[in-house]
Amino acid sequence: MTPVRPAVARRAVAAAVMLAMLAVGGAVPAGAQTGPLEPIALAVSLRLATADAVAAAKWGTPSPIDDPAREAQVLGAVATQAADEGLSAGRVQQIFRDQIEANKEVQRALFGWWSVAPGAAPTVRPDLTQVRPVIDRQNLDILLQLREQEAVLAGPGCVPALVDAAVAVAAEQRLDPLHQATLARALVSICGPVRE
Repeated sequence: MTPVRPAVARRAVAAAVMLAMLAVGGAVPAGAQTGPLEPIALAVSLRLATADAVAAAKWGTPSPIDDPAREAQVLGAVATQAADEGLSAGRVQQIFRDQIEANKEVQRALFGWWSVAPGAAPTVRPDLTQVRPVIDRQNLDILLQLREQEAVLAGPGCVPALVDAAVAVAAEQRLDPLHQATLARALVSICGPVRE
């Protein structure tokens, strides 16, 4: 049997999450139970919600969407925290690379929209020094959820549980199509063992 490449597996997870969200149209069936991965999906969604403020802070300034120095700082911090929790630093960094890429996808989409619809552009510029601590807190919450749910994440039922969690969180948070798509992007590497 040919092993599945990680990139192919990540795209399959993203596709499964998106298809499930589209199938239910943002609605969660009545009587639906909270799944084990809803807390991590919610933490990822809340981290992703900061992308709007980051985009607003950067709009109309020379600050680029891509910030390699900040990204390296975040990845270094989560690697250290992962090691402190007994988790695989490399695996945790991959999960957070996906968080960062999803965040940048939101920023790029918003920049694109504001370029063609200037009236929709933000008129208030948030201070990034106030947004970054919020991101850092969400990073810690995601990291703690990775540790707490490591058995589920490493198990064969992770992808279906993650899909259910993403659908529930998308409905609960009333995510628009952009944030649904980027939530799927942010969740692509969540499933799998988190310990070395």
